[in-house]
Amino acid sequence: MARLGGFIGRTDELVELKRLLRTTRLLTLTGPGGVGKTRLALETATLEQRGGRCEVGLVELGSATTGEQARQRITEALAGAGGVGSGGAGTLIAGTPGAVGADRDRLLVLDNCEHVLDACGLVLSALLPGRPGLRILATSREPLRLPGETVYSVGGLALPDARDCRSPVALLRSDAVRLFVDRGRAVSSDFQLTEENAAHIAGLCARLDGLPLALELAAGLVRAFPPAEIHHRLDDRLSLLTCGWRTADPRHQSLRSAIEWSYELLTPDERSLVRSLSLLPGGFGTDAAAAVAVAKDIPESAVPQLLAGLEAKSLIVPCAGPVGSARFRMLESIRCYGHERLRAEGEEVQAYDRLVEWLTELARPFREAALTPAETCRRLDEEHDNLTCLLQWLSAGSDPRQLLLAGALALVDINRGYTAESRSMLAGALDRTHPGAGDRSLCLCMAALLAAWEGDHGEAVPLAEQAVALERRRPDRREDLLCRLLLVLSLTRLQCGDQGTRADLEECLMIGRRVGDRVMTAFCLTLLAWQLLLGGRDTARAARLVDEALPVLRGEANPVLLRMILQTAGVIALERDDLAAAEAYFTESLGDTGLPSGTDHLGGAGPALWGLAVSAVRKGRFERALRLFAAVERRGVSVTCVLPPPWLRARVEEAADTALRALPKVRAESALAAGRRLDPRQVVDYALDGRRAVPPGADGAEHGGTGNGADAGSGGHDPLSPREREVVTLVTAGLTNRQIAARLYVSVRTVETHMRNIRTTLGLRSRAHVAAWAVCRAQGVAVGVEGGAGAGFVA
Repeated sequence: MARLGGFIGRTDELVELKRLLRTTRLLTLTGPGGVGKTRLALETATLEQRGGRCEVGLVELGSATTGEQARQRITEALAGAGGVGSGGAGTLIAGTPGAVGADRDRLLVLDNCEHVLDACGLVLSALLPGRPGLRILATSREPLRLPGETVYSVGGLALPDARDCRSPVALLRSDAVRLFVDRGRAVSSDFQLTEENAAHIAGLCARLDGLPLALELAAGLVRAFPPAEIHHRLDDRLSLLTCGWRTADPRHQSLRSAIEWSYELLTPDERSLVRSLSLLPGGFGTDAAAAVAVAKDIPESAVPQLLAGLEAKSLIVPCAGPVGSARFRMLESIRCYGHERLRAEGEEVQAYDRLVEWLTELARPFREAALTPAETCRRLDEEHDNLTCLLQWLSAGSDPRQLLLAGALALVDINRGYTAESRSMLAGALDRTHPGAGDRSLCLCMAALLAAWEGDHGEAVPLAEQAVALERRRPDRREDLLCRLLLVLSLTRLQCGDQGTRADLEECLMIGRRVGDRVMTAFCLTLLAWQLLLGGRDTARAARLVDEALPVLRGEANPVLLRMILQTAGVIALERDDLAAAEAYFTESLGDTGLPSGTDHLGGAGPALWGLAVSAVRKGRFERALRLFAAVERRGVSVTCVLPPPWLRARVEEAADTALRALPKVRAESALAAGRRLDPRQVVDYALDGRRAVPPGADGAEHGGTGNGADAGSGGHDPLSPREREVVTLVTAGLTNRQIAARLYVSVRTVETHMRNIRTTLGLRSRAHVAAWAVCRAQGVAVGVEGGAGAGFVA
């Protein structure tokens, strides 16, 4: 087999596979087409043979058309027949010392077994019991399902962190980027990773899911097209990525042929489900899969088994989901192929209609409850990307269901703290649908809320007034919906500083109590408390209202409502100079900010960060306060549901002046600069006392450390996030990435990303160093980062 180009990355995988080959006699590498199973198996076998530990043979089964051909090739390899030419069997590396010997252990690589699984199973079941020195390393898109088999799932190459997308040096820490750059230079010697093309290269690596075949095909185009154009054309990737190596197997000469090979091996029901699932870019659980599949005569009871089969055949992959529930996603390239086949079969319209029906039913509590239940918010949040995709499809017509779905998307985006896209979708839905459509007032309500959220008060209040007036005119008026509309009208007026909102709040409170809606009643009390704070700083009465509302909202409210009342409680405690209570409330409100990776906004976290900064000044932690002030100043606090009281802004300005005067100019400027460098997720992490968010050297003076170190013996902050600490604990216990993924209910790729971040943060080079760092911390030994722990362990 011709192995073109150098082997890049996969360091952890090679270590793990070497370990597994010591403990199992049948090891199968599985994964989607083009993920690099063959290259990884050959590299593993090469290392085994060069170490002189065994004789290695290779059997290429990709061109075997029958089970009998597969059996013959395996038998010939064990008999020591020929080279890697006719028949496709032979030693892996000719001329390697110690490669021949009848009494030596043997490692046989069976490449591309997925289409001859039955034949491989029969041969290996007969061979392995009588040959104790024989080990098998197989590659297949699904397991062989034999006794004693160990299955190792191969994922895409490690992707770059979204925060590194414009830094060439940082991007080269990603195996996917390094492979693309290496193969790009092979076809164009002057090709370079630069600041200008870094973001597009990072983007295309992510959209190609780190698949080596796709990356190599894309890199082969850099001689003709810049990375920006390649990235732009990935929507049509199946037609774009077609120029593979001339010597490659035909199914690896284009991305389409690699996926088509797997698709053609599926059963008819599996193919049908793959086509339907291609409509779900945001992933799916069994309920969504059943919903889009049910009209294709696939019984709901059969869906879990079909999903298990597709996962085993590497057409879908598990991803993070709610505890106790399975969730999957389809790699983007496979999804593109599935959607292409969906259109070719004439099923697209019916499949979309099934999806509309399912998501409309999922959003029904959003329509019927005065305030949406937290569980509905969580479920809708899981389907955010699917909602977005579906609304883009609905935008071609006047289907009135898009009003409800656009409102549900707006609710999710408010919870996440980012509303730009959903605001335009709401406006489009209102323009396209009939003025008398049933969910129009709800859609107007959400449009008003988003306008207020973004500070557009001139549009927010009229929209809210229009929604209330429309619902009052309806003969079938729903009190719960009218209650919500009045609440939003009160919010928009309150955001404008209008003190004349009390009548709306009183009517809303009356309706809430009449219909027995505890959450609505509690939230009305919260807004009344804010009105008191805005009007006259009657903190005692405001505190009583918050104390009444908080227990209800803690147990039943969605994240945005809970965050608002916690911030209200924190402001009241801050005004009373109860710093411990204020920090507790503000910290709790930051616990579920919903900021996605790579985001550039603070969502609704701004007031809490302000409050923590003021508290830090009162405690004499001036550098911490300045970092928080600078971070909020850069990102803004415009995206908050209610306007902070004017006197809170005065407190913020007063505290910032105090901190600036308390520090030498150089230290103050350094703290401000450090705060401005933090992205939103880092800001929140730092506010929650996660030290990894602080740039190196930014906080040594305040804490008495040296740079970004963490002193286990002196009570310093942990440089790792809670999830990263979990990963480190499991690494220290000797678990592999796959075992950690199973323990934490996440994908192997997620664990790989955590490990890369951990090593980067701690300045360590291997898993062993990470484990040693953790042991030293547990024993109270002072360890550091960036030359602390790392320097000690590699010396």
